[in-house]
Amino acid sequence: MIKRNVRLPGKMKRVKQMFLLTVSTILLSLSLSGCAIDEWVLEGSTNSVSHEELPQQDRLRVIFLDVGQGASQLLISPSGRTMLIDAGNNDQEQVMVDYLKQYGVKRLDIVIGTHPDADHIGGLDRVIDNFEVGEIYMPKIQANTKTFEYLLKSISNKGLKVKSAKAGLTLNWDEQVQVKMIAPVNTSDDKNNMSAVVKLTYGSTSFLLTGDAERESEQDMISSGVDLQADVMLVGHHGSKSSTTAAFLKKVSPEYAVIQVGENTYGHPKQTILDRLSKAGVEVYRNDLQGTIEIDSDGQKYTVNTER
Repeated sequence: MIKRNVRLPGKMKRVKQMFLLTVSTILLSLSLSGCAIDEWVLEGSTNSVSHEELPQQDRLRVIFLDVGQGASQLLISPSGRTMLIDAGNNDQEQVMVDYLKQYGVKRLDIVIGTHPDADHIGGLDRVIDNFEVGEIYMPKIQANTKTFEYLLKSISNKGLKVKSAKAGLTLNWDEQVQVKMIAPVNTSDDKNNMSAVVKLTYGSTSFLLTGDAERESEQDMISSGVDLQADVMLVGHHGSKSSTTAAFLKKVSPEYAVIQVGENTYGHPKQTILDRLSKAGVEVYRNDLQGTIEIDSDGQKYTVNTER
């Protein structure tokens, strides 16, 4: 593993200044009972599992797992709580299980399936089958695929409650880390624009994890007035030109960007996006070039580790 030099965020001065200023479709697939407005309650939902944390570490670890042409982020909080956002494609199921074991994970406190595309949720069924899970969030949009069906069955078999992923939620994860869901803001028929987008703030450092959110969702986030600035940004939709608009990038104004991409026939990441990031002075990391990428924060500065 290659360890990069510890860097202070280039926008720390500005951050300090700011500081000073101070699924309806599930009904078609599975039987539901007792459903609340903001919750998909799968039949037999009890989920009374014990909580096990990883050792305290006084740092937030955000690990962009190399799952080829797909996406998955494993987060480990300063107190040892865990969160998994997406789990790569179907052919990455065992890879995901192996990754989690490698990082010492026995329980996932929060699981988020950003949207029902296979390259994001393909490995989630196997993960849920093999690990204790606390809470699971997914947007209310369907996919008529076996991948989505298998995920729903794994959720049902585990007796889990699925909570609706949407803007305005604050997730109870670690008292030292603020976790806010800032998209989807509006309802869309487009799966990508229904992607769950999560912002984490730890001390004066911040991460924005965007799923496959495209320009429609990016504009919705801008219009909502939510604070989008983040030092680390997951580039939307694997570097597709459908995402990371100039207006959105300006609002986020990141120091670092990560592109979760592998060998593909789509031309991801697009040169237009790479040029846009370069022009903005953003330091870019890519799974296809550097393998798994881990960006750690102690609340003030970052350490970047890459597999190669």
